Amino acid sequence: MAKKKEPEIEIIDLMDAIRDLAKERGISEDEIFGAIEDGIVAAFKREFGGANKQDITNVSAEIDRETGEIGVYKTVEVVEEVFDDANEISLADAQEMDPDLEIGDMIDLTIEVENLGRLAAGAAKSSISQKLREAESRKIEKEFKDKMGDITTGSVLRKDNAGVYVDIGRAEAMLKRNGQIKNEKYDSGKMLKFLVVGVEEQNGRPSVILSRTAPELVKKLFELEVPELKDGEVEIVSVAREAGSRSKVAVASRNPDVDAKGSFVGPRGQRVQNVMNAINGEKIDIIEFNPEPGVFISEALQPAKAVRVEMEEVEGEDGRIEKKATVVVPDDQFTLAIGRSGQNVRLAAKLTGYKIDIKKESDDIDENSQKVIGQFTAYDEEGNIIEDN
Repeated sequence: MAKKKEPEIEIIDLMDAIRDLAKERGISEDEIFGAIEDGIVAAFKREFGGANKQDITNVSAEIDRETGEIGVYKTVEVVEEVFDDANEISLADAQEMDPDLEIGDMIDLTIEVENLGRLAAGAAKSSISQKLREAESRKIEKEFKDKMGDITTGSVLRKDNAGVYVDIGRAEAMLKRNGQIKNEKYDSGKMLKFLVVGVEEQNGRPSVILSRTAPELVKKLFELEVPELKDGEVEIVSVAREAGSRSKVAVASRNPDVDAKGSFVGPRGQRVQNVMNAINGEKIDIIEFNPEPGVFISEALQPAKAVRVEMEEVEGEDGRIEKKATVVVPDDQFTLAIGRSGQNVRLAAKLTGYKIDIKKESDDIDENSQKVIGQFTAYDEEGNIIEDN
C-alpha cells in the first residue's frame, strides 16, 4: 500500500479561482482539479524527462480539495539495497520517514514544485487549458444530444463553403448546406430559429449540427405558437415540406369542441403567419386530417377541388404494397391540382402516403364513355364478337 510523505511546498490558495472557473465553464470542480493535476505531471515530465534523464514515469500530483495545497510525488519501492535511484529507496531511508515501512512497500516521495521552473509552469497551463476544453466538449456533447429535435435560437457568426457557423450560447454550431433554406440570406448577426439535428466531431471538438429545412422544424415552431397543441387538444398528424417554398401540415383535433384548423391558423391568421415568418416566408397550407383516405387525399390537394378519388393497393417489384390514388378534378382545376412544377400533388402525396395521379374530368368522362360504347359494340345479341369489315 502506497504511503505519502506530507508535502513541504508552499500552500497556494486556488480554491476561489477554481470555483469561479467551474461556475463560468459549467464544469465540475473535480474535473478542474484533475486537469490541473494532470497538467502539473505533464509539465514535470517535459521539463525533466528524456532519454538521458531519470525515469520519471511514476510521478503523480495531488491538490488538497480543502486547502488548495499542491503535492507532486514520485512513487518508489522500498528495497534492501538500491540499484535504481529513480525507482527505489533503501529500507533504512524509508523507515526514517515511517518506521512501519517494510521491503516491498511503495512510498510516494515529495518533489519540490519549484523545480518545475518557468517552462514547466507554462506547459502546465497549456495542459490545463486542453483538459478544460475536453471537459467542456464532453459536457456540450451530452447536453445537445439530449436536445435532439428541439428548437434553439442562434446568431449567425460567419459563412464559408462548409456551412454557416452559428452562436447558440453554450456552443458554436453549424448549419450545413443541406440544412440551409434556398435563397435565404445568412448575414452576420442575424437571429434565427433552428432545429438541433445532431452532434458531430469537427476539428477534434463536438459541433452541434442544425437545420432550417427539416419538416420537424415546422412542427416545433407551431408548438411555440399554438397552446392547444402543447396542451394536447390538437395534434399534427403529418408534415410535407419543400423548404423555402411550401409546406402542407395535416392537423386533427382530440377535443370535439376545439377546431384544429382554426387553432393552427389563429386569430386573423396570426399563428400560421408567425411560423411562416420564422422560415423565411415559406407558404404553409393547414389541412384537416380525415381518417377516411379518400377524403384526406382530397383535402391534401387544396386549393384544388376533387370530383372523385379512387384508391388501390398494388404489390411492387420489391414485394412492398404501394398505395395509389387516382384523383379526378374539374378541367379548370387540373393545373391547380398539379401545382407549379408538380409541387402541389407532390406535397399531397408526401402528406398522405399515397402515390397520386391527377386526371381531368373530361378525360375521365371520355374514358368511361369509350368503355360504355365498347360494351355495346363489341358483342352482338348472342354474345359473339363482331368483327369490323
